[in-house]
Amino acid sequence: MLKEPSPHQYQFETITLDELVPDDHLVRQIDAAIDFEFIREAVAHLYCPDNGRPAIDPVRLIKMMLLGYLFGVPSERRLVKEIQVNVAYRWFLRMGLTEKVPDASTLSQNRIRRFNNSDVFQQIFDHVVLQALGQGMANGRVLYTDSTHLKADANPCKAVNELRPEGVSEYFTQLNDAVEADRKKREKKPLPTARKTPKNDAVKNTKVSPTDPESGFMHRDNKPKGFFYLDHRTVDGKHGIIMDTHVTPGNVHDSQPFIGRLERQVERFGLEPVAVGVDAGYFTAALCHLTQDMGIALVPGYRRPHKGQNEFQKKHFRYDESRDVYVFPADELLIYSTTDRNGYQHYRSDPTVCQRCEQRGQCTQNNKAQKTITRHVWEASKEQANALRLTKWGKKIYARRKETVERSFADAKQHHGHRYARFHGLSKVQMQCLLAATAQNMKKMALLALLYGLYAWLKASLEGQKVVISEPKGQMRRLWKNIAIATCGRYKRKNPPEKVGFVSSLISFS
Repeated sequence: MLKEPSPHQYQFETITLDELVPDDHLVRQIDAAIDFEFIREAVAHLYCPDNGRPAIDPVRLIKMMLLGYLFGVPSERRLVKEIQVNVAYRWFLRMGLTEKVPDASTLSQNRIRRFNNSDVFQQIFDHVVLQALGQGMANGRVLYTDSTHLKADANPCKAVNELRPEGVSEYFTQLNDAVEADRKKREKKPLPTARKTPKNDAVKNTKVSPTDPESGFMHRDNKPKGFFYLDHRTVDGKHGIIMDTHVTPGNVHDSQPFIGRLERQVERFGLEPVAVGVDAGYFTAALCHLTQDMGIALVPGYRRPHKGQNEFQKKHFRYDESRDVYVFPADELLIYSTTDRNGYQHYRSDPTVCQRCEQRGQCTQNNKAQKTITRHVWEASKEQANALRLTKWGKKIYARRKETVERSFADAKQHHGHRYARFHGLSKVQMQCLLAATAQNMKKMALLALLYGLYAWLKASLEGQKVVISEPKGQMRRLWKNIAIATCGRYKRKNPPEKVGFVSSLISFS
């Protein structure tokens, strides 16, 4: 016969919070692989040391924010409700079952007032990257850079036109020096001094959103139109650890912040990169030259040339470096004429020769009957990068791009709320991207720690060492899961790395 169920919710039980969290939960893996105590020191200067009410533990506040990005909870109010009922979240935050969760307004006001316009989130991101480098999960030898768009919280149909300062290339100074050096080498007059520096008063008519004025109107081929932000991200080629993330308005070209962010990574983390894999949008003469000056090989994607109205394109002309001329298929020469402000050398043909040429209609439509070909002052660096792209090594490097930075963006958009900008303003969107990248690195490091533990266990077994497992066999079953390989890609390495991180507590060698 049926019986009435007993009210188990009122039954007293003796249990610890640790027993309620599954052994294979992600928060357990993250807590074992990453040390968060550095946060307290990083934010100490933002708190008063001897006055005011006792503050909520900043480590707990930051970990609450990271939980929202780690599990794709976009709302801070919803995040607080999730923490109230989720024992795994409470365990991760070191909170008891009956302890009150900080209010959502406490979380948002600390973010808006205390942590806003500070480098706290950048320090947290950098410290997690340093932990990954220290544990051998990244090495910075091969880096991959790309950008993705985040839709701004702004209606594209509601916009105003404003006169804003005209953007100047980040590489204006280097290009200007190269142009002057080239003209001096060829005994040409220097350009007027008034144009050696960009005009401070140059403005142009720009479409601006009244809701989020710091966003940029993006208008690209095969991309959505509207107000967006761009997240320029660099990923390590070893296991996909995110090394840098930088936010710009949506109307900034991908190549502009590239060199500056690359130099920051090299200086901040002490990296010695060998190559950088990028897509065709970064294949510019400036980037090819400046990366070569840094001793780094740029491996770009293929860029399809723009076909002009003439049948004979630039590719049909051969550049003779020894004579510094372009040679036409009919063995006629195009002689150097001048170097313009944009860094292009002009090579022109002899009009008298072109006038009697039978193929002039296929070569040029110029009224002066003169063919002109331009060559950048850094064209040699661009040709070297293109030649490197076609080598076996270059193809192997570029093939990893889709498994690293493209996969990182896909994971961010699918699981970490990276499709939309949650806030208004460049600095706040930068904070969002830093927290999302930190959450991805945390998850990656936790999964890699499992994979490294499996390597260490297999190495010990093959060498005939006795392996003592300090956890139940369910812990070892988790090591065999292919979730790490599915997330990190199939990376082949002859010498498995030694045990790192929490593996010491899992496996002991006798």
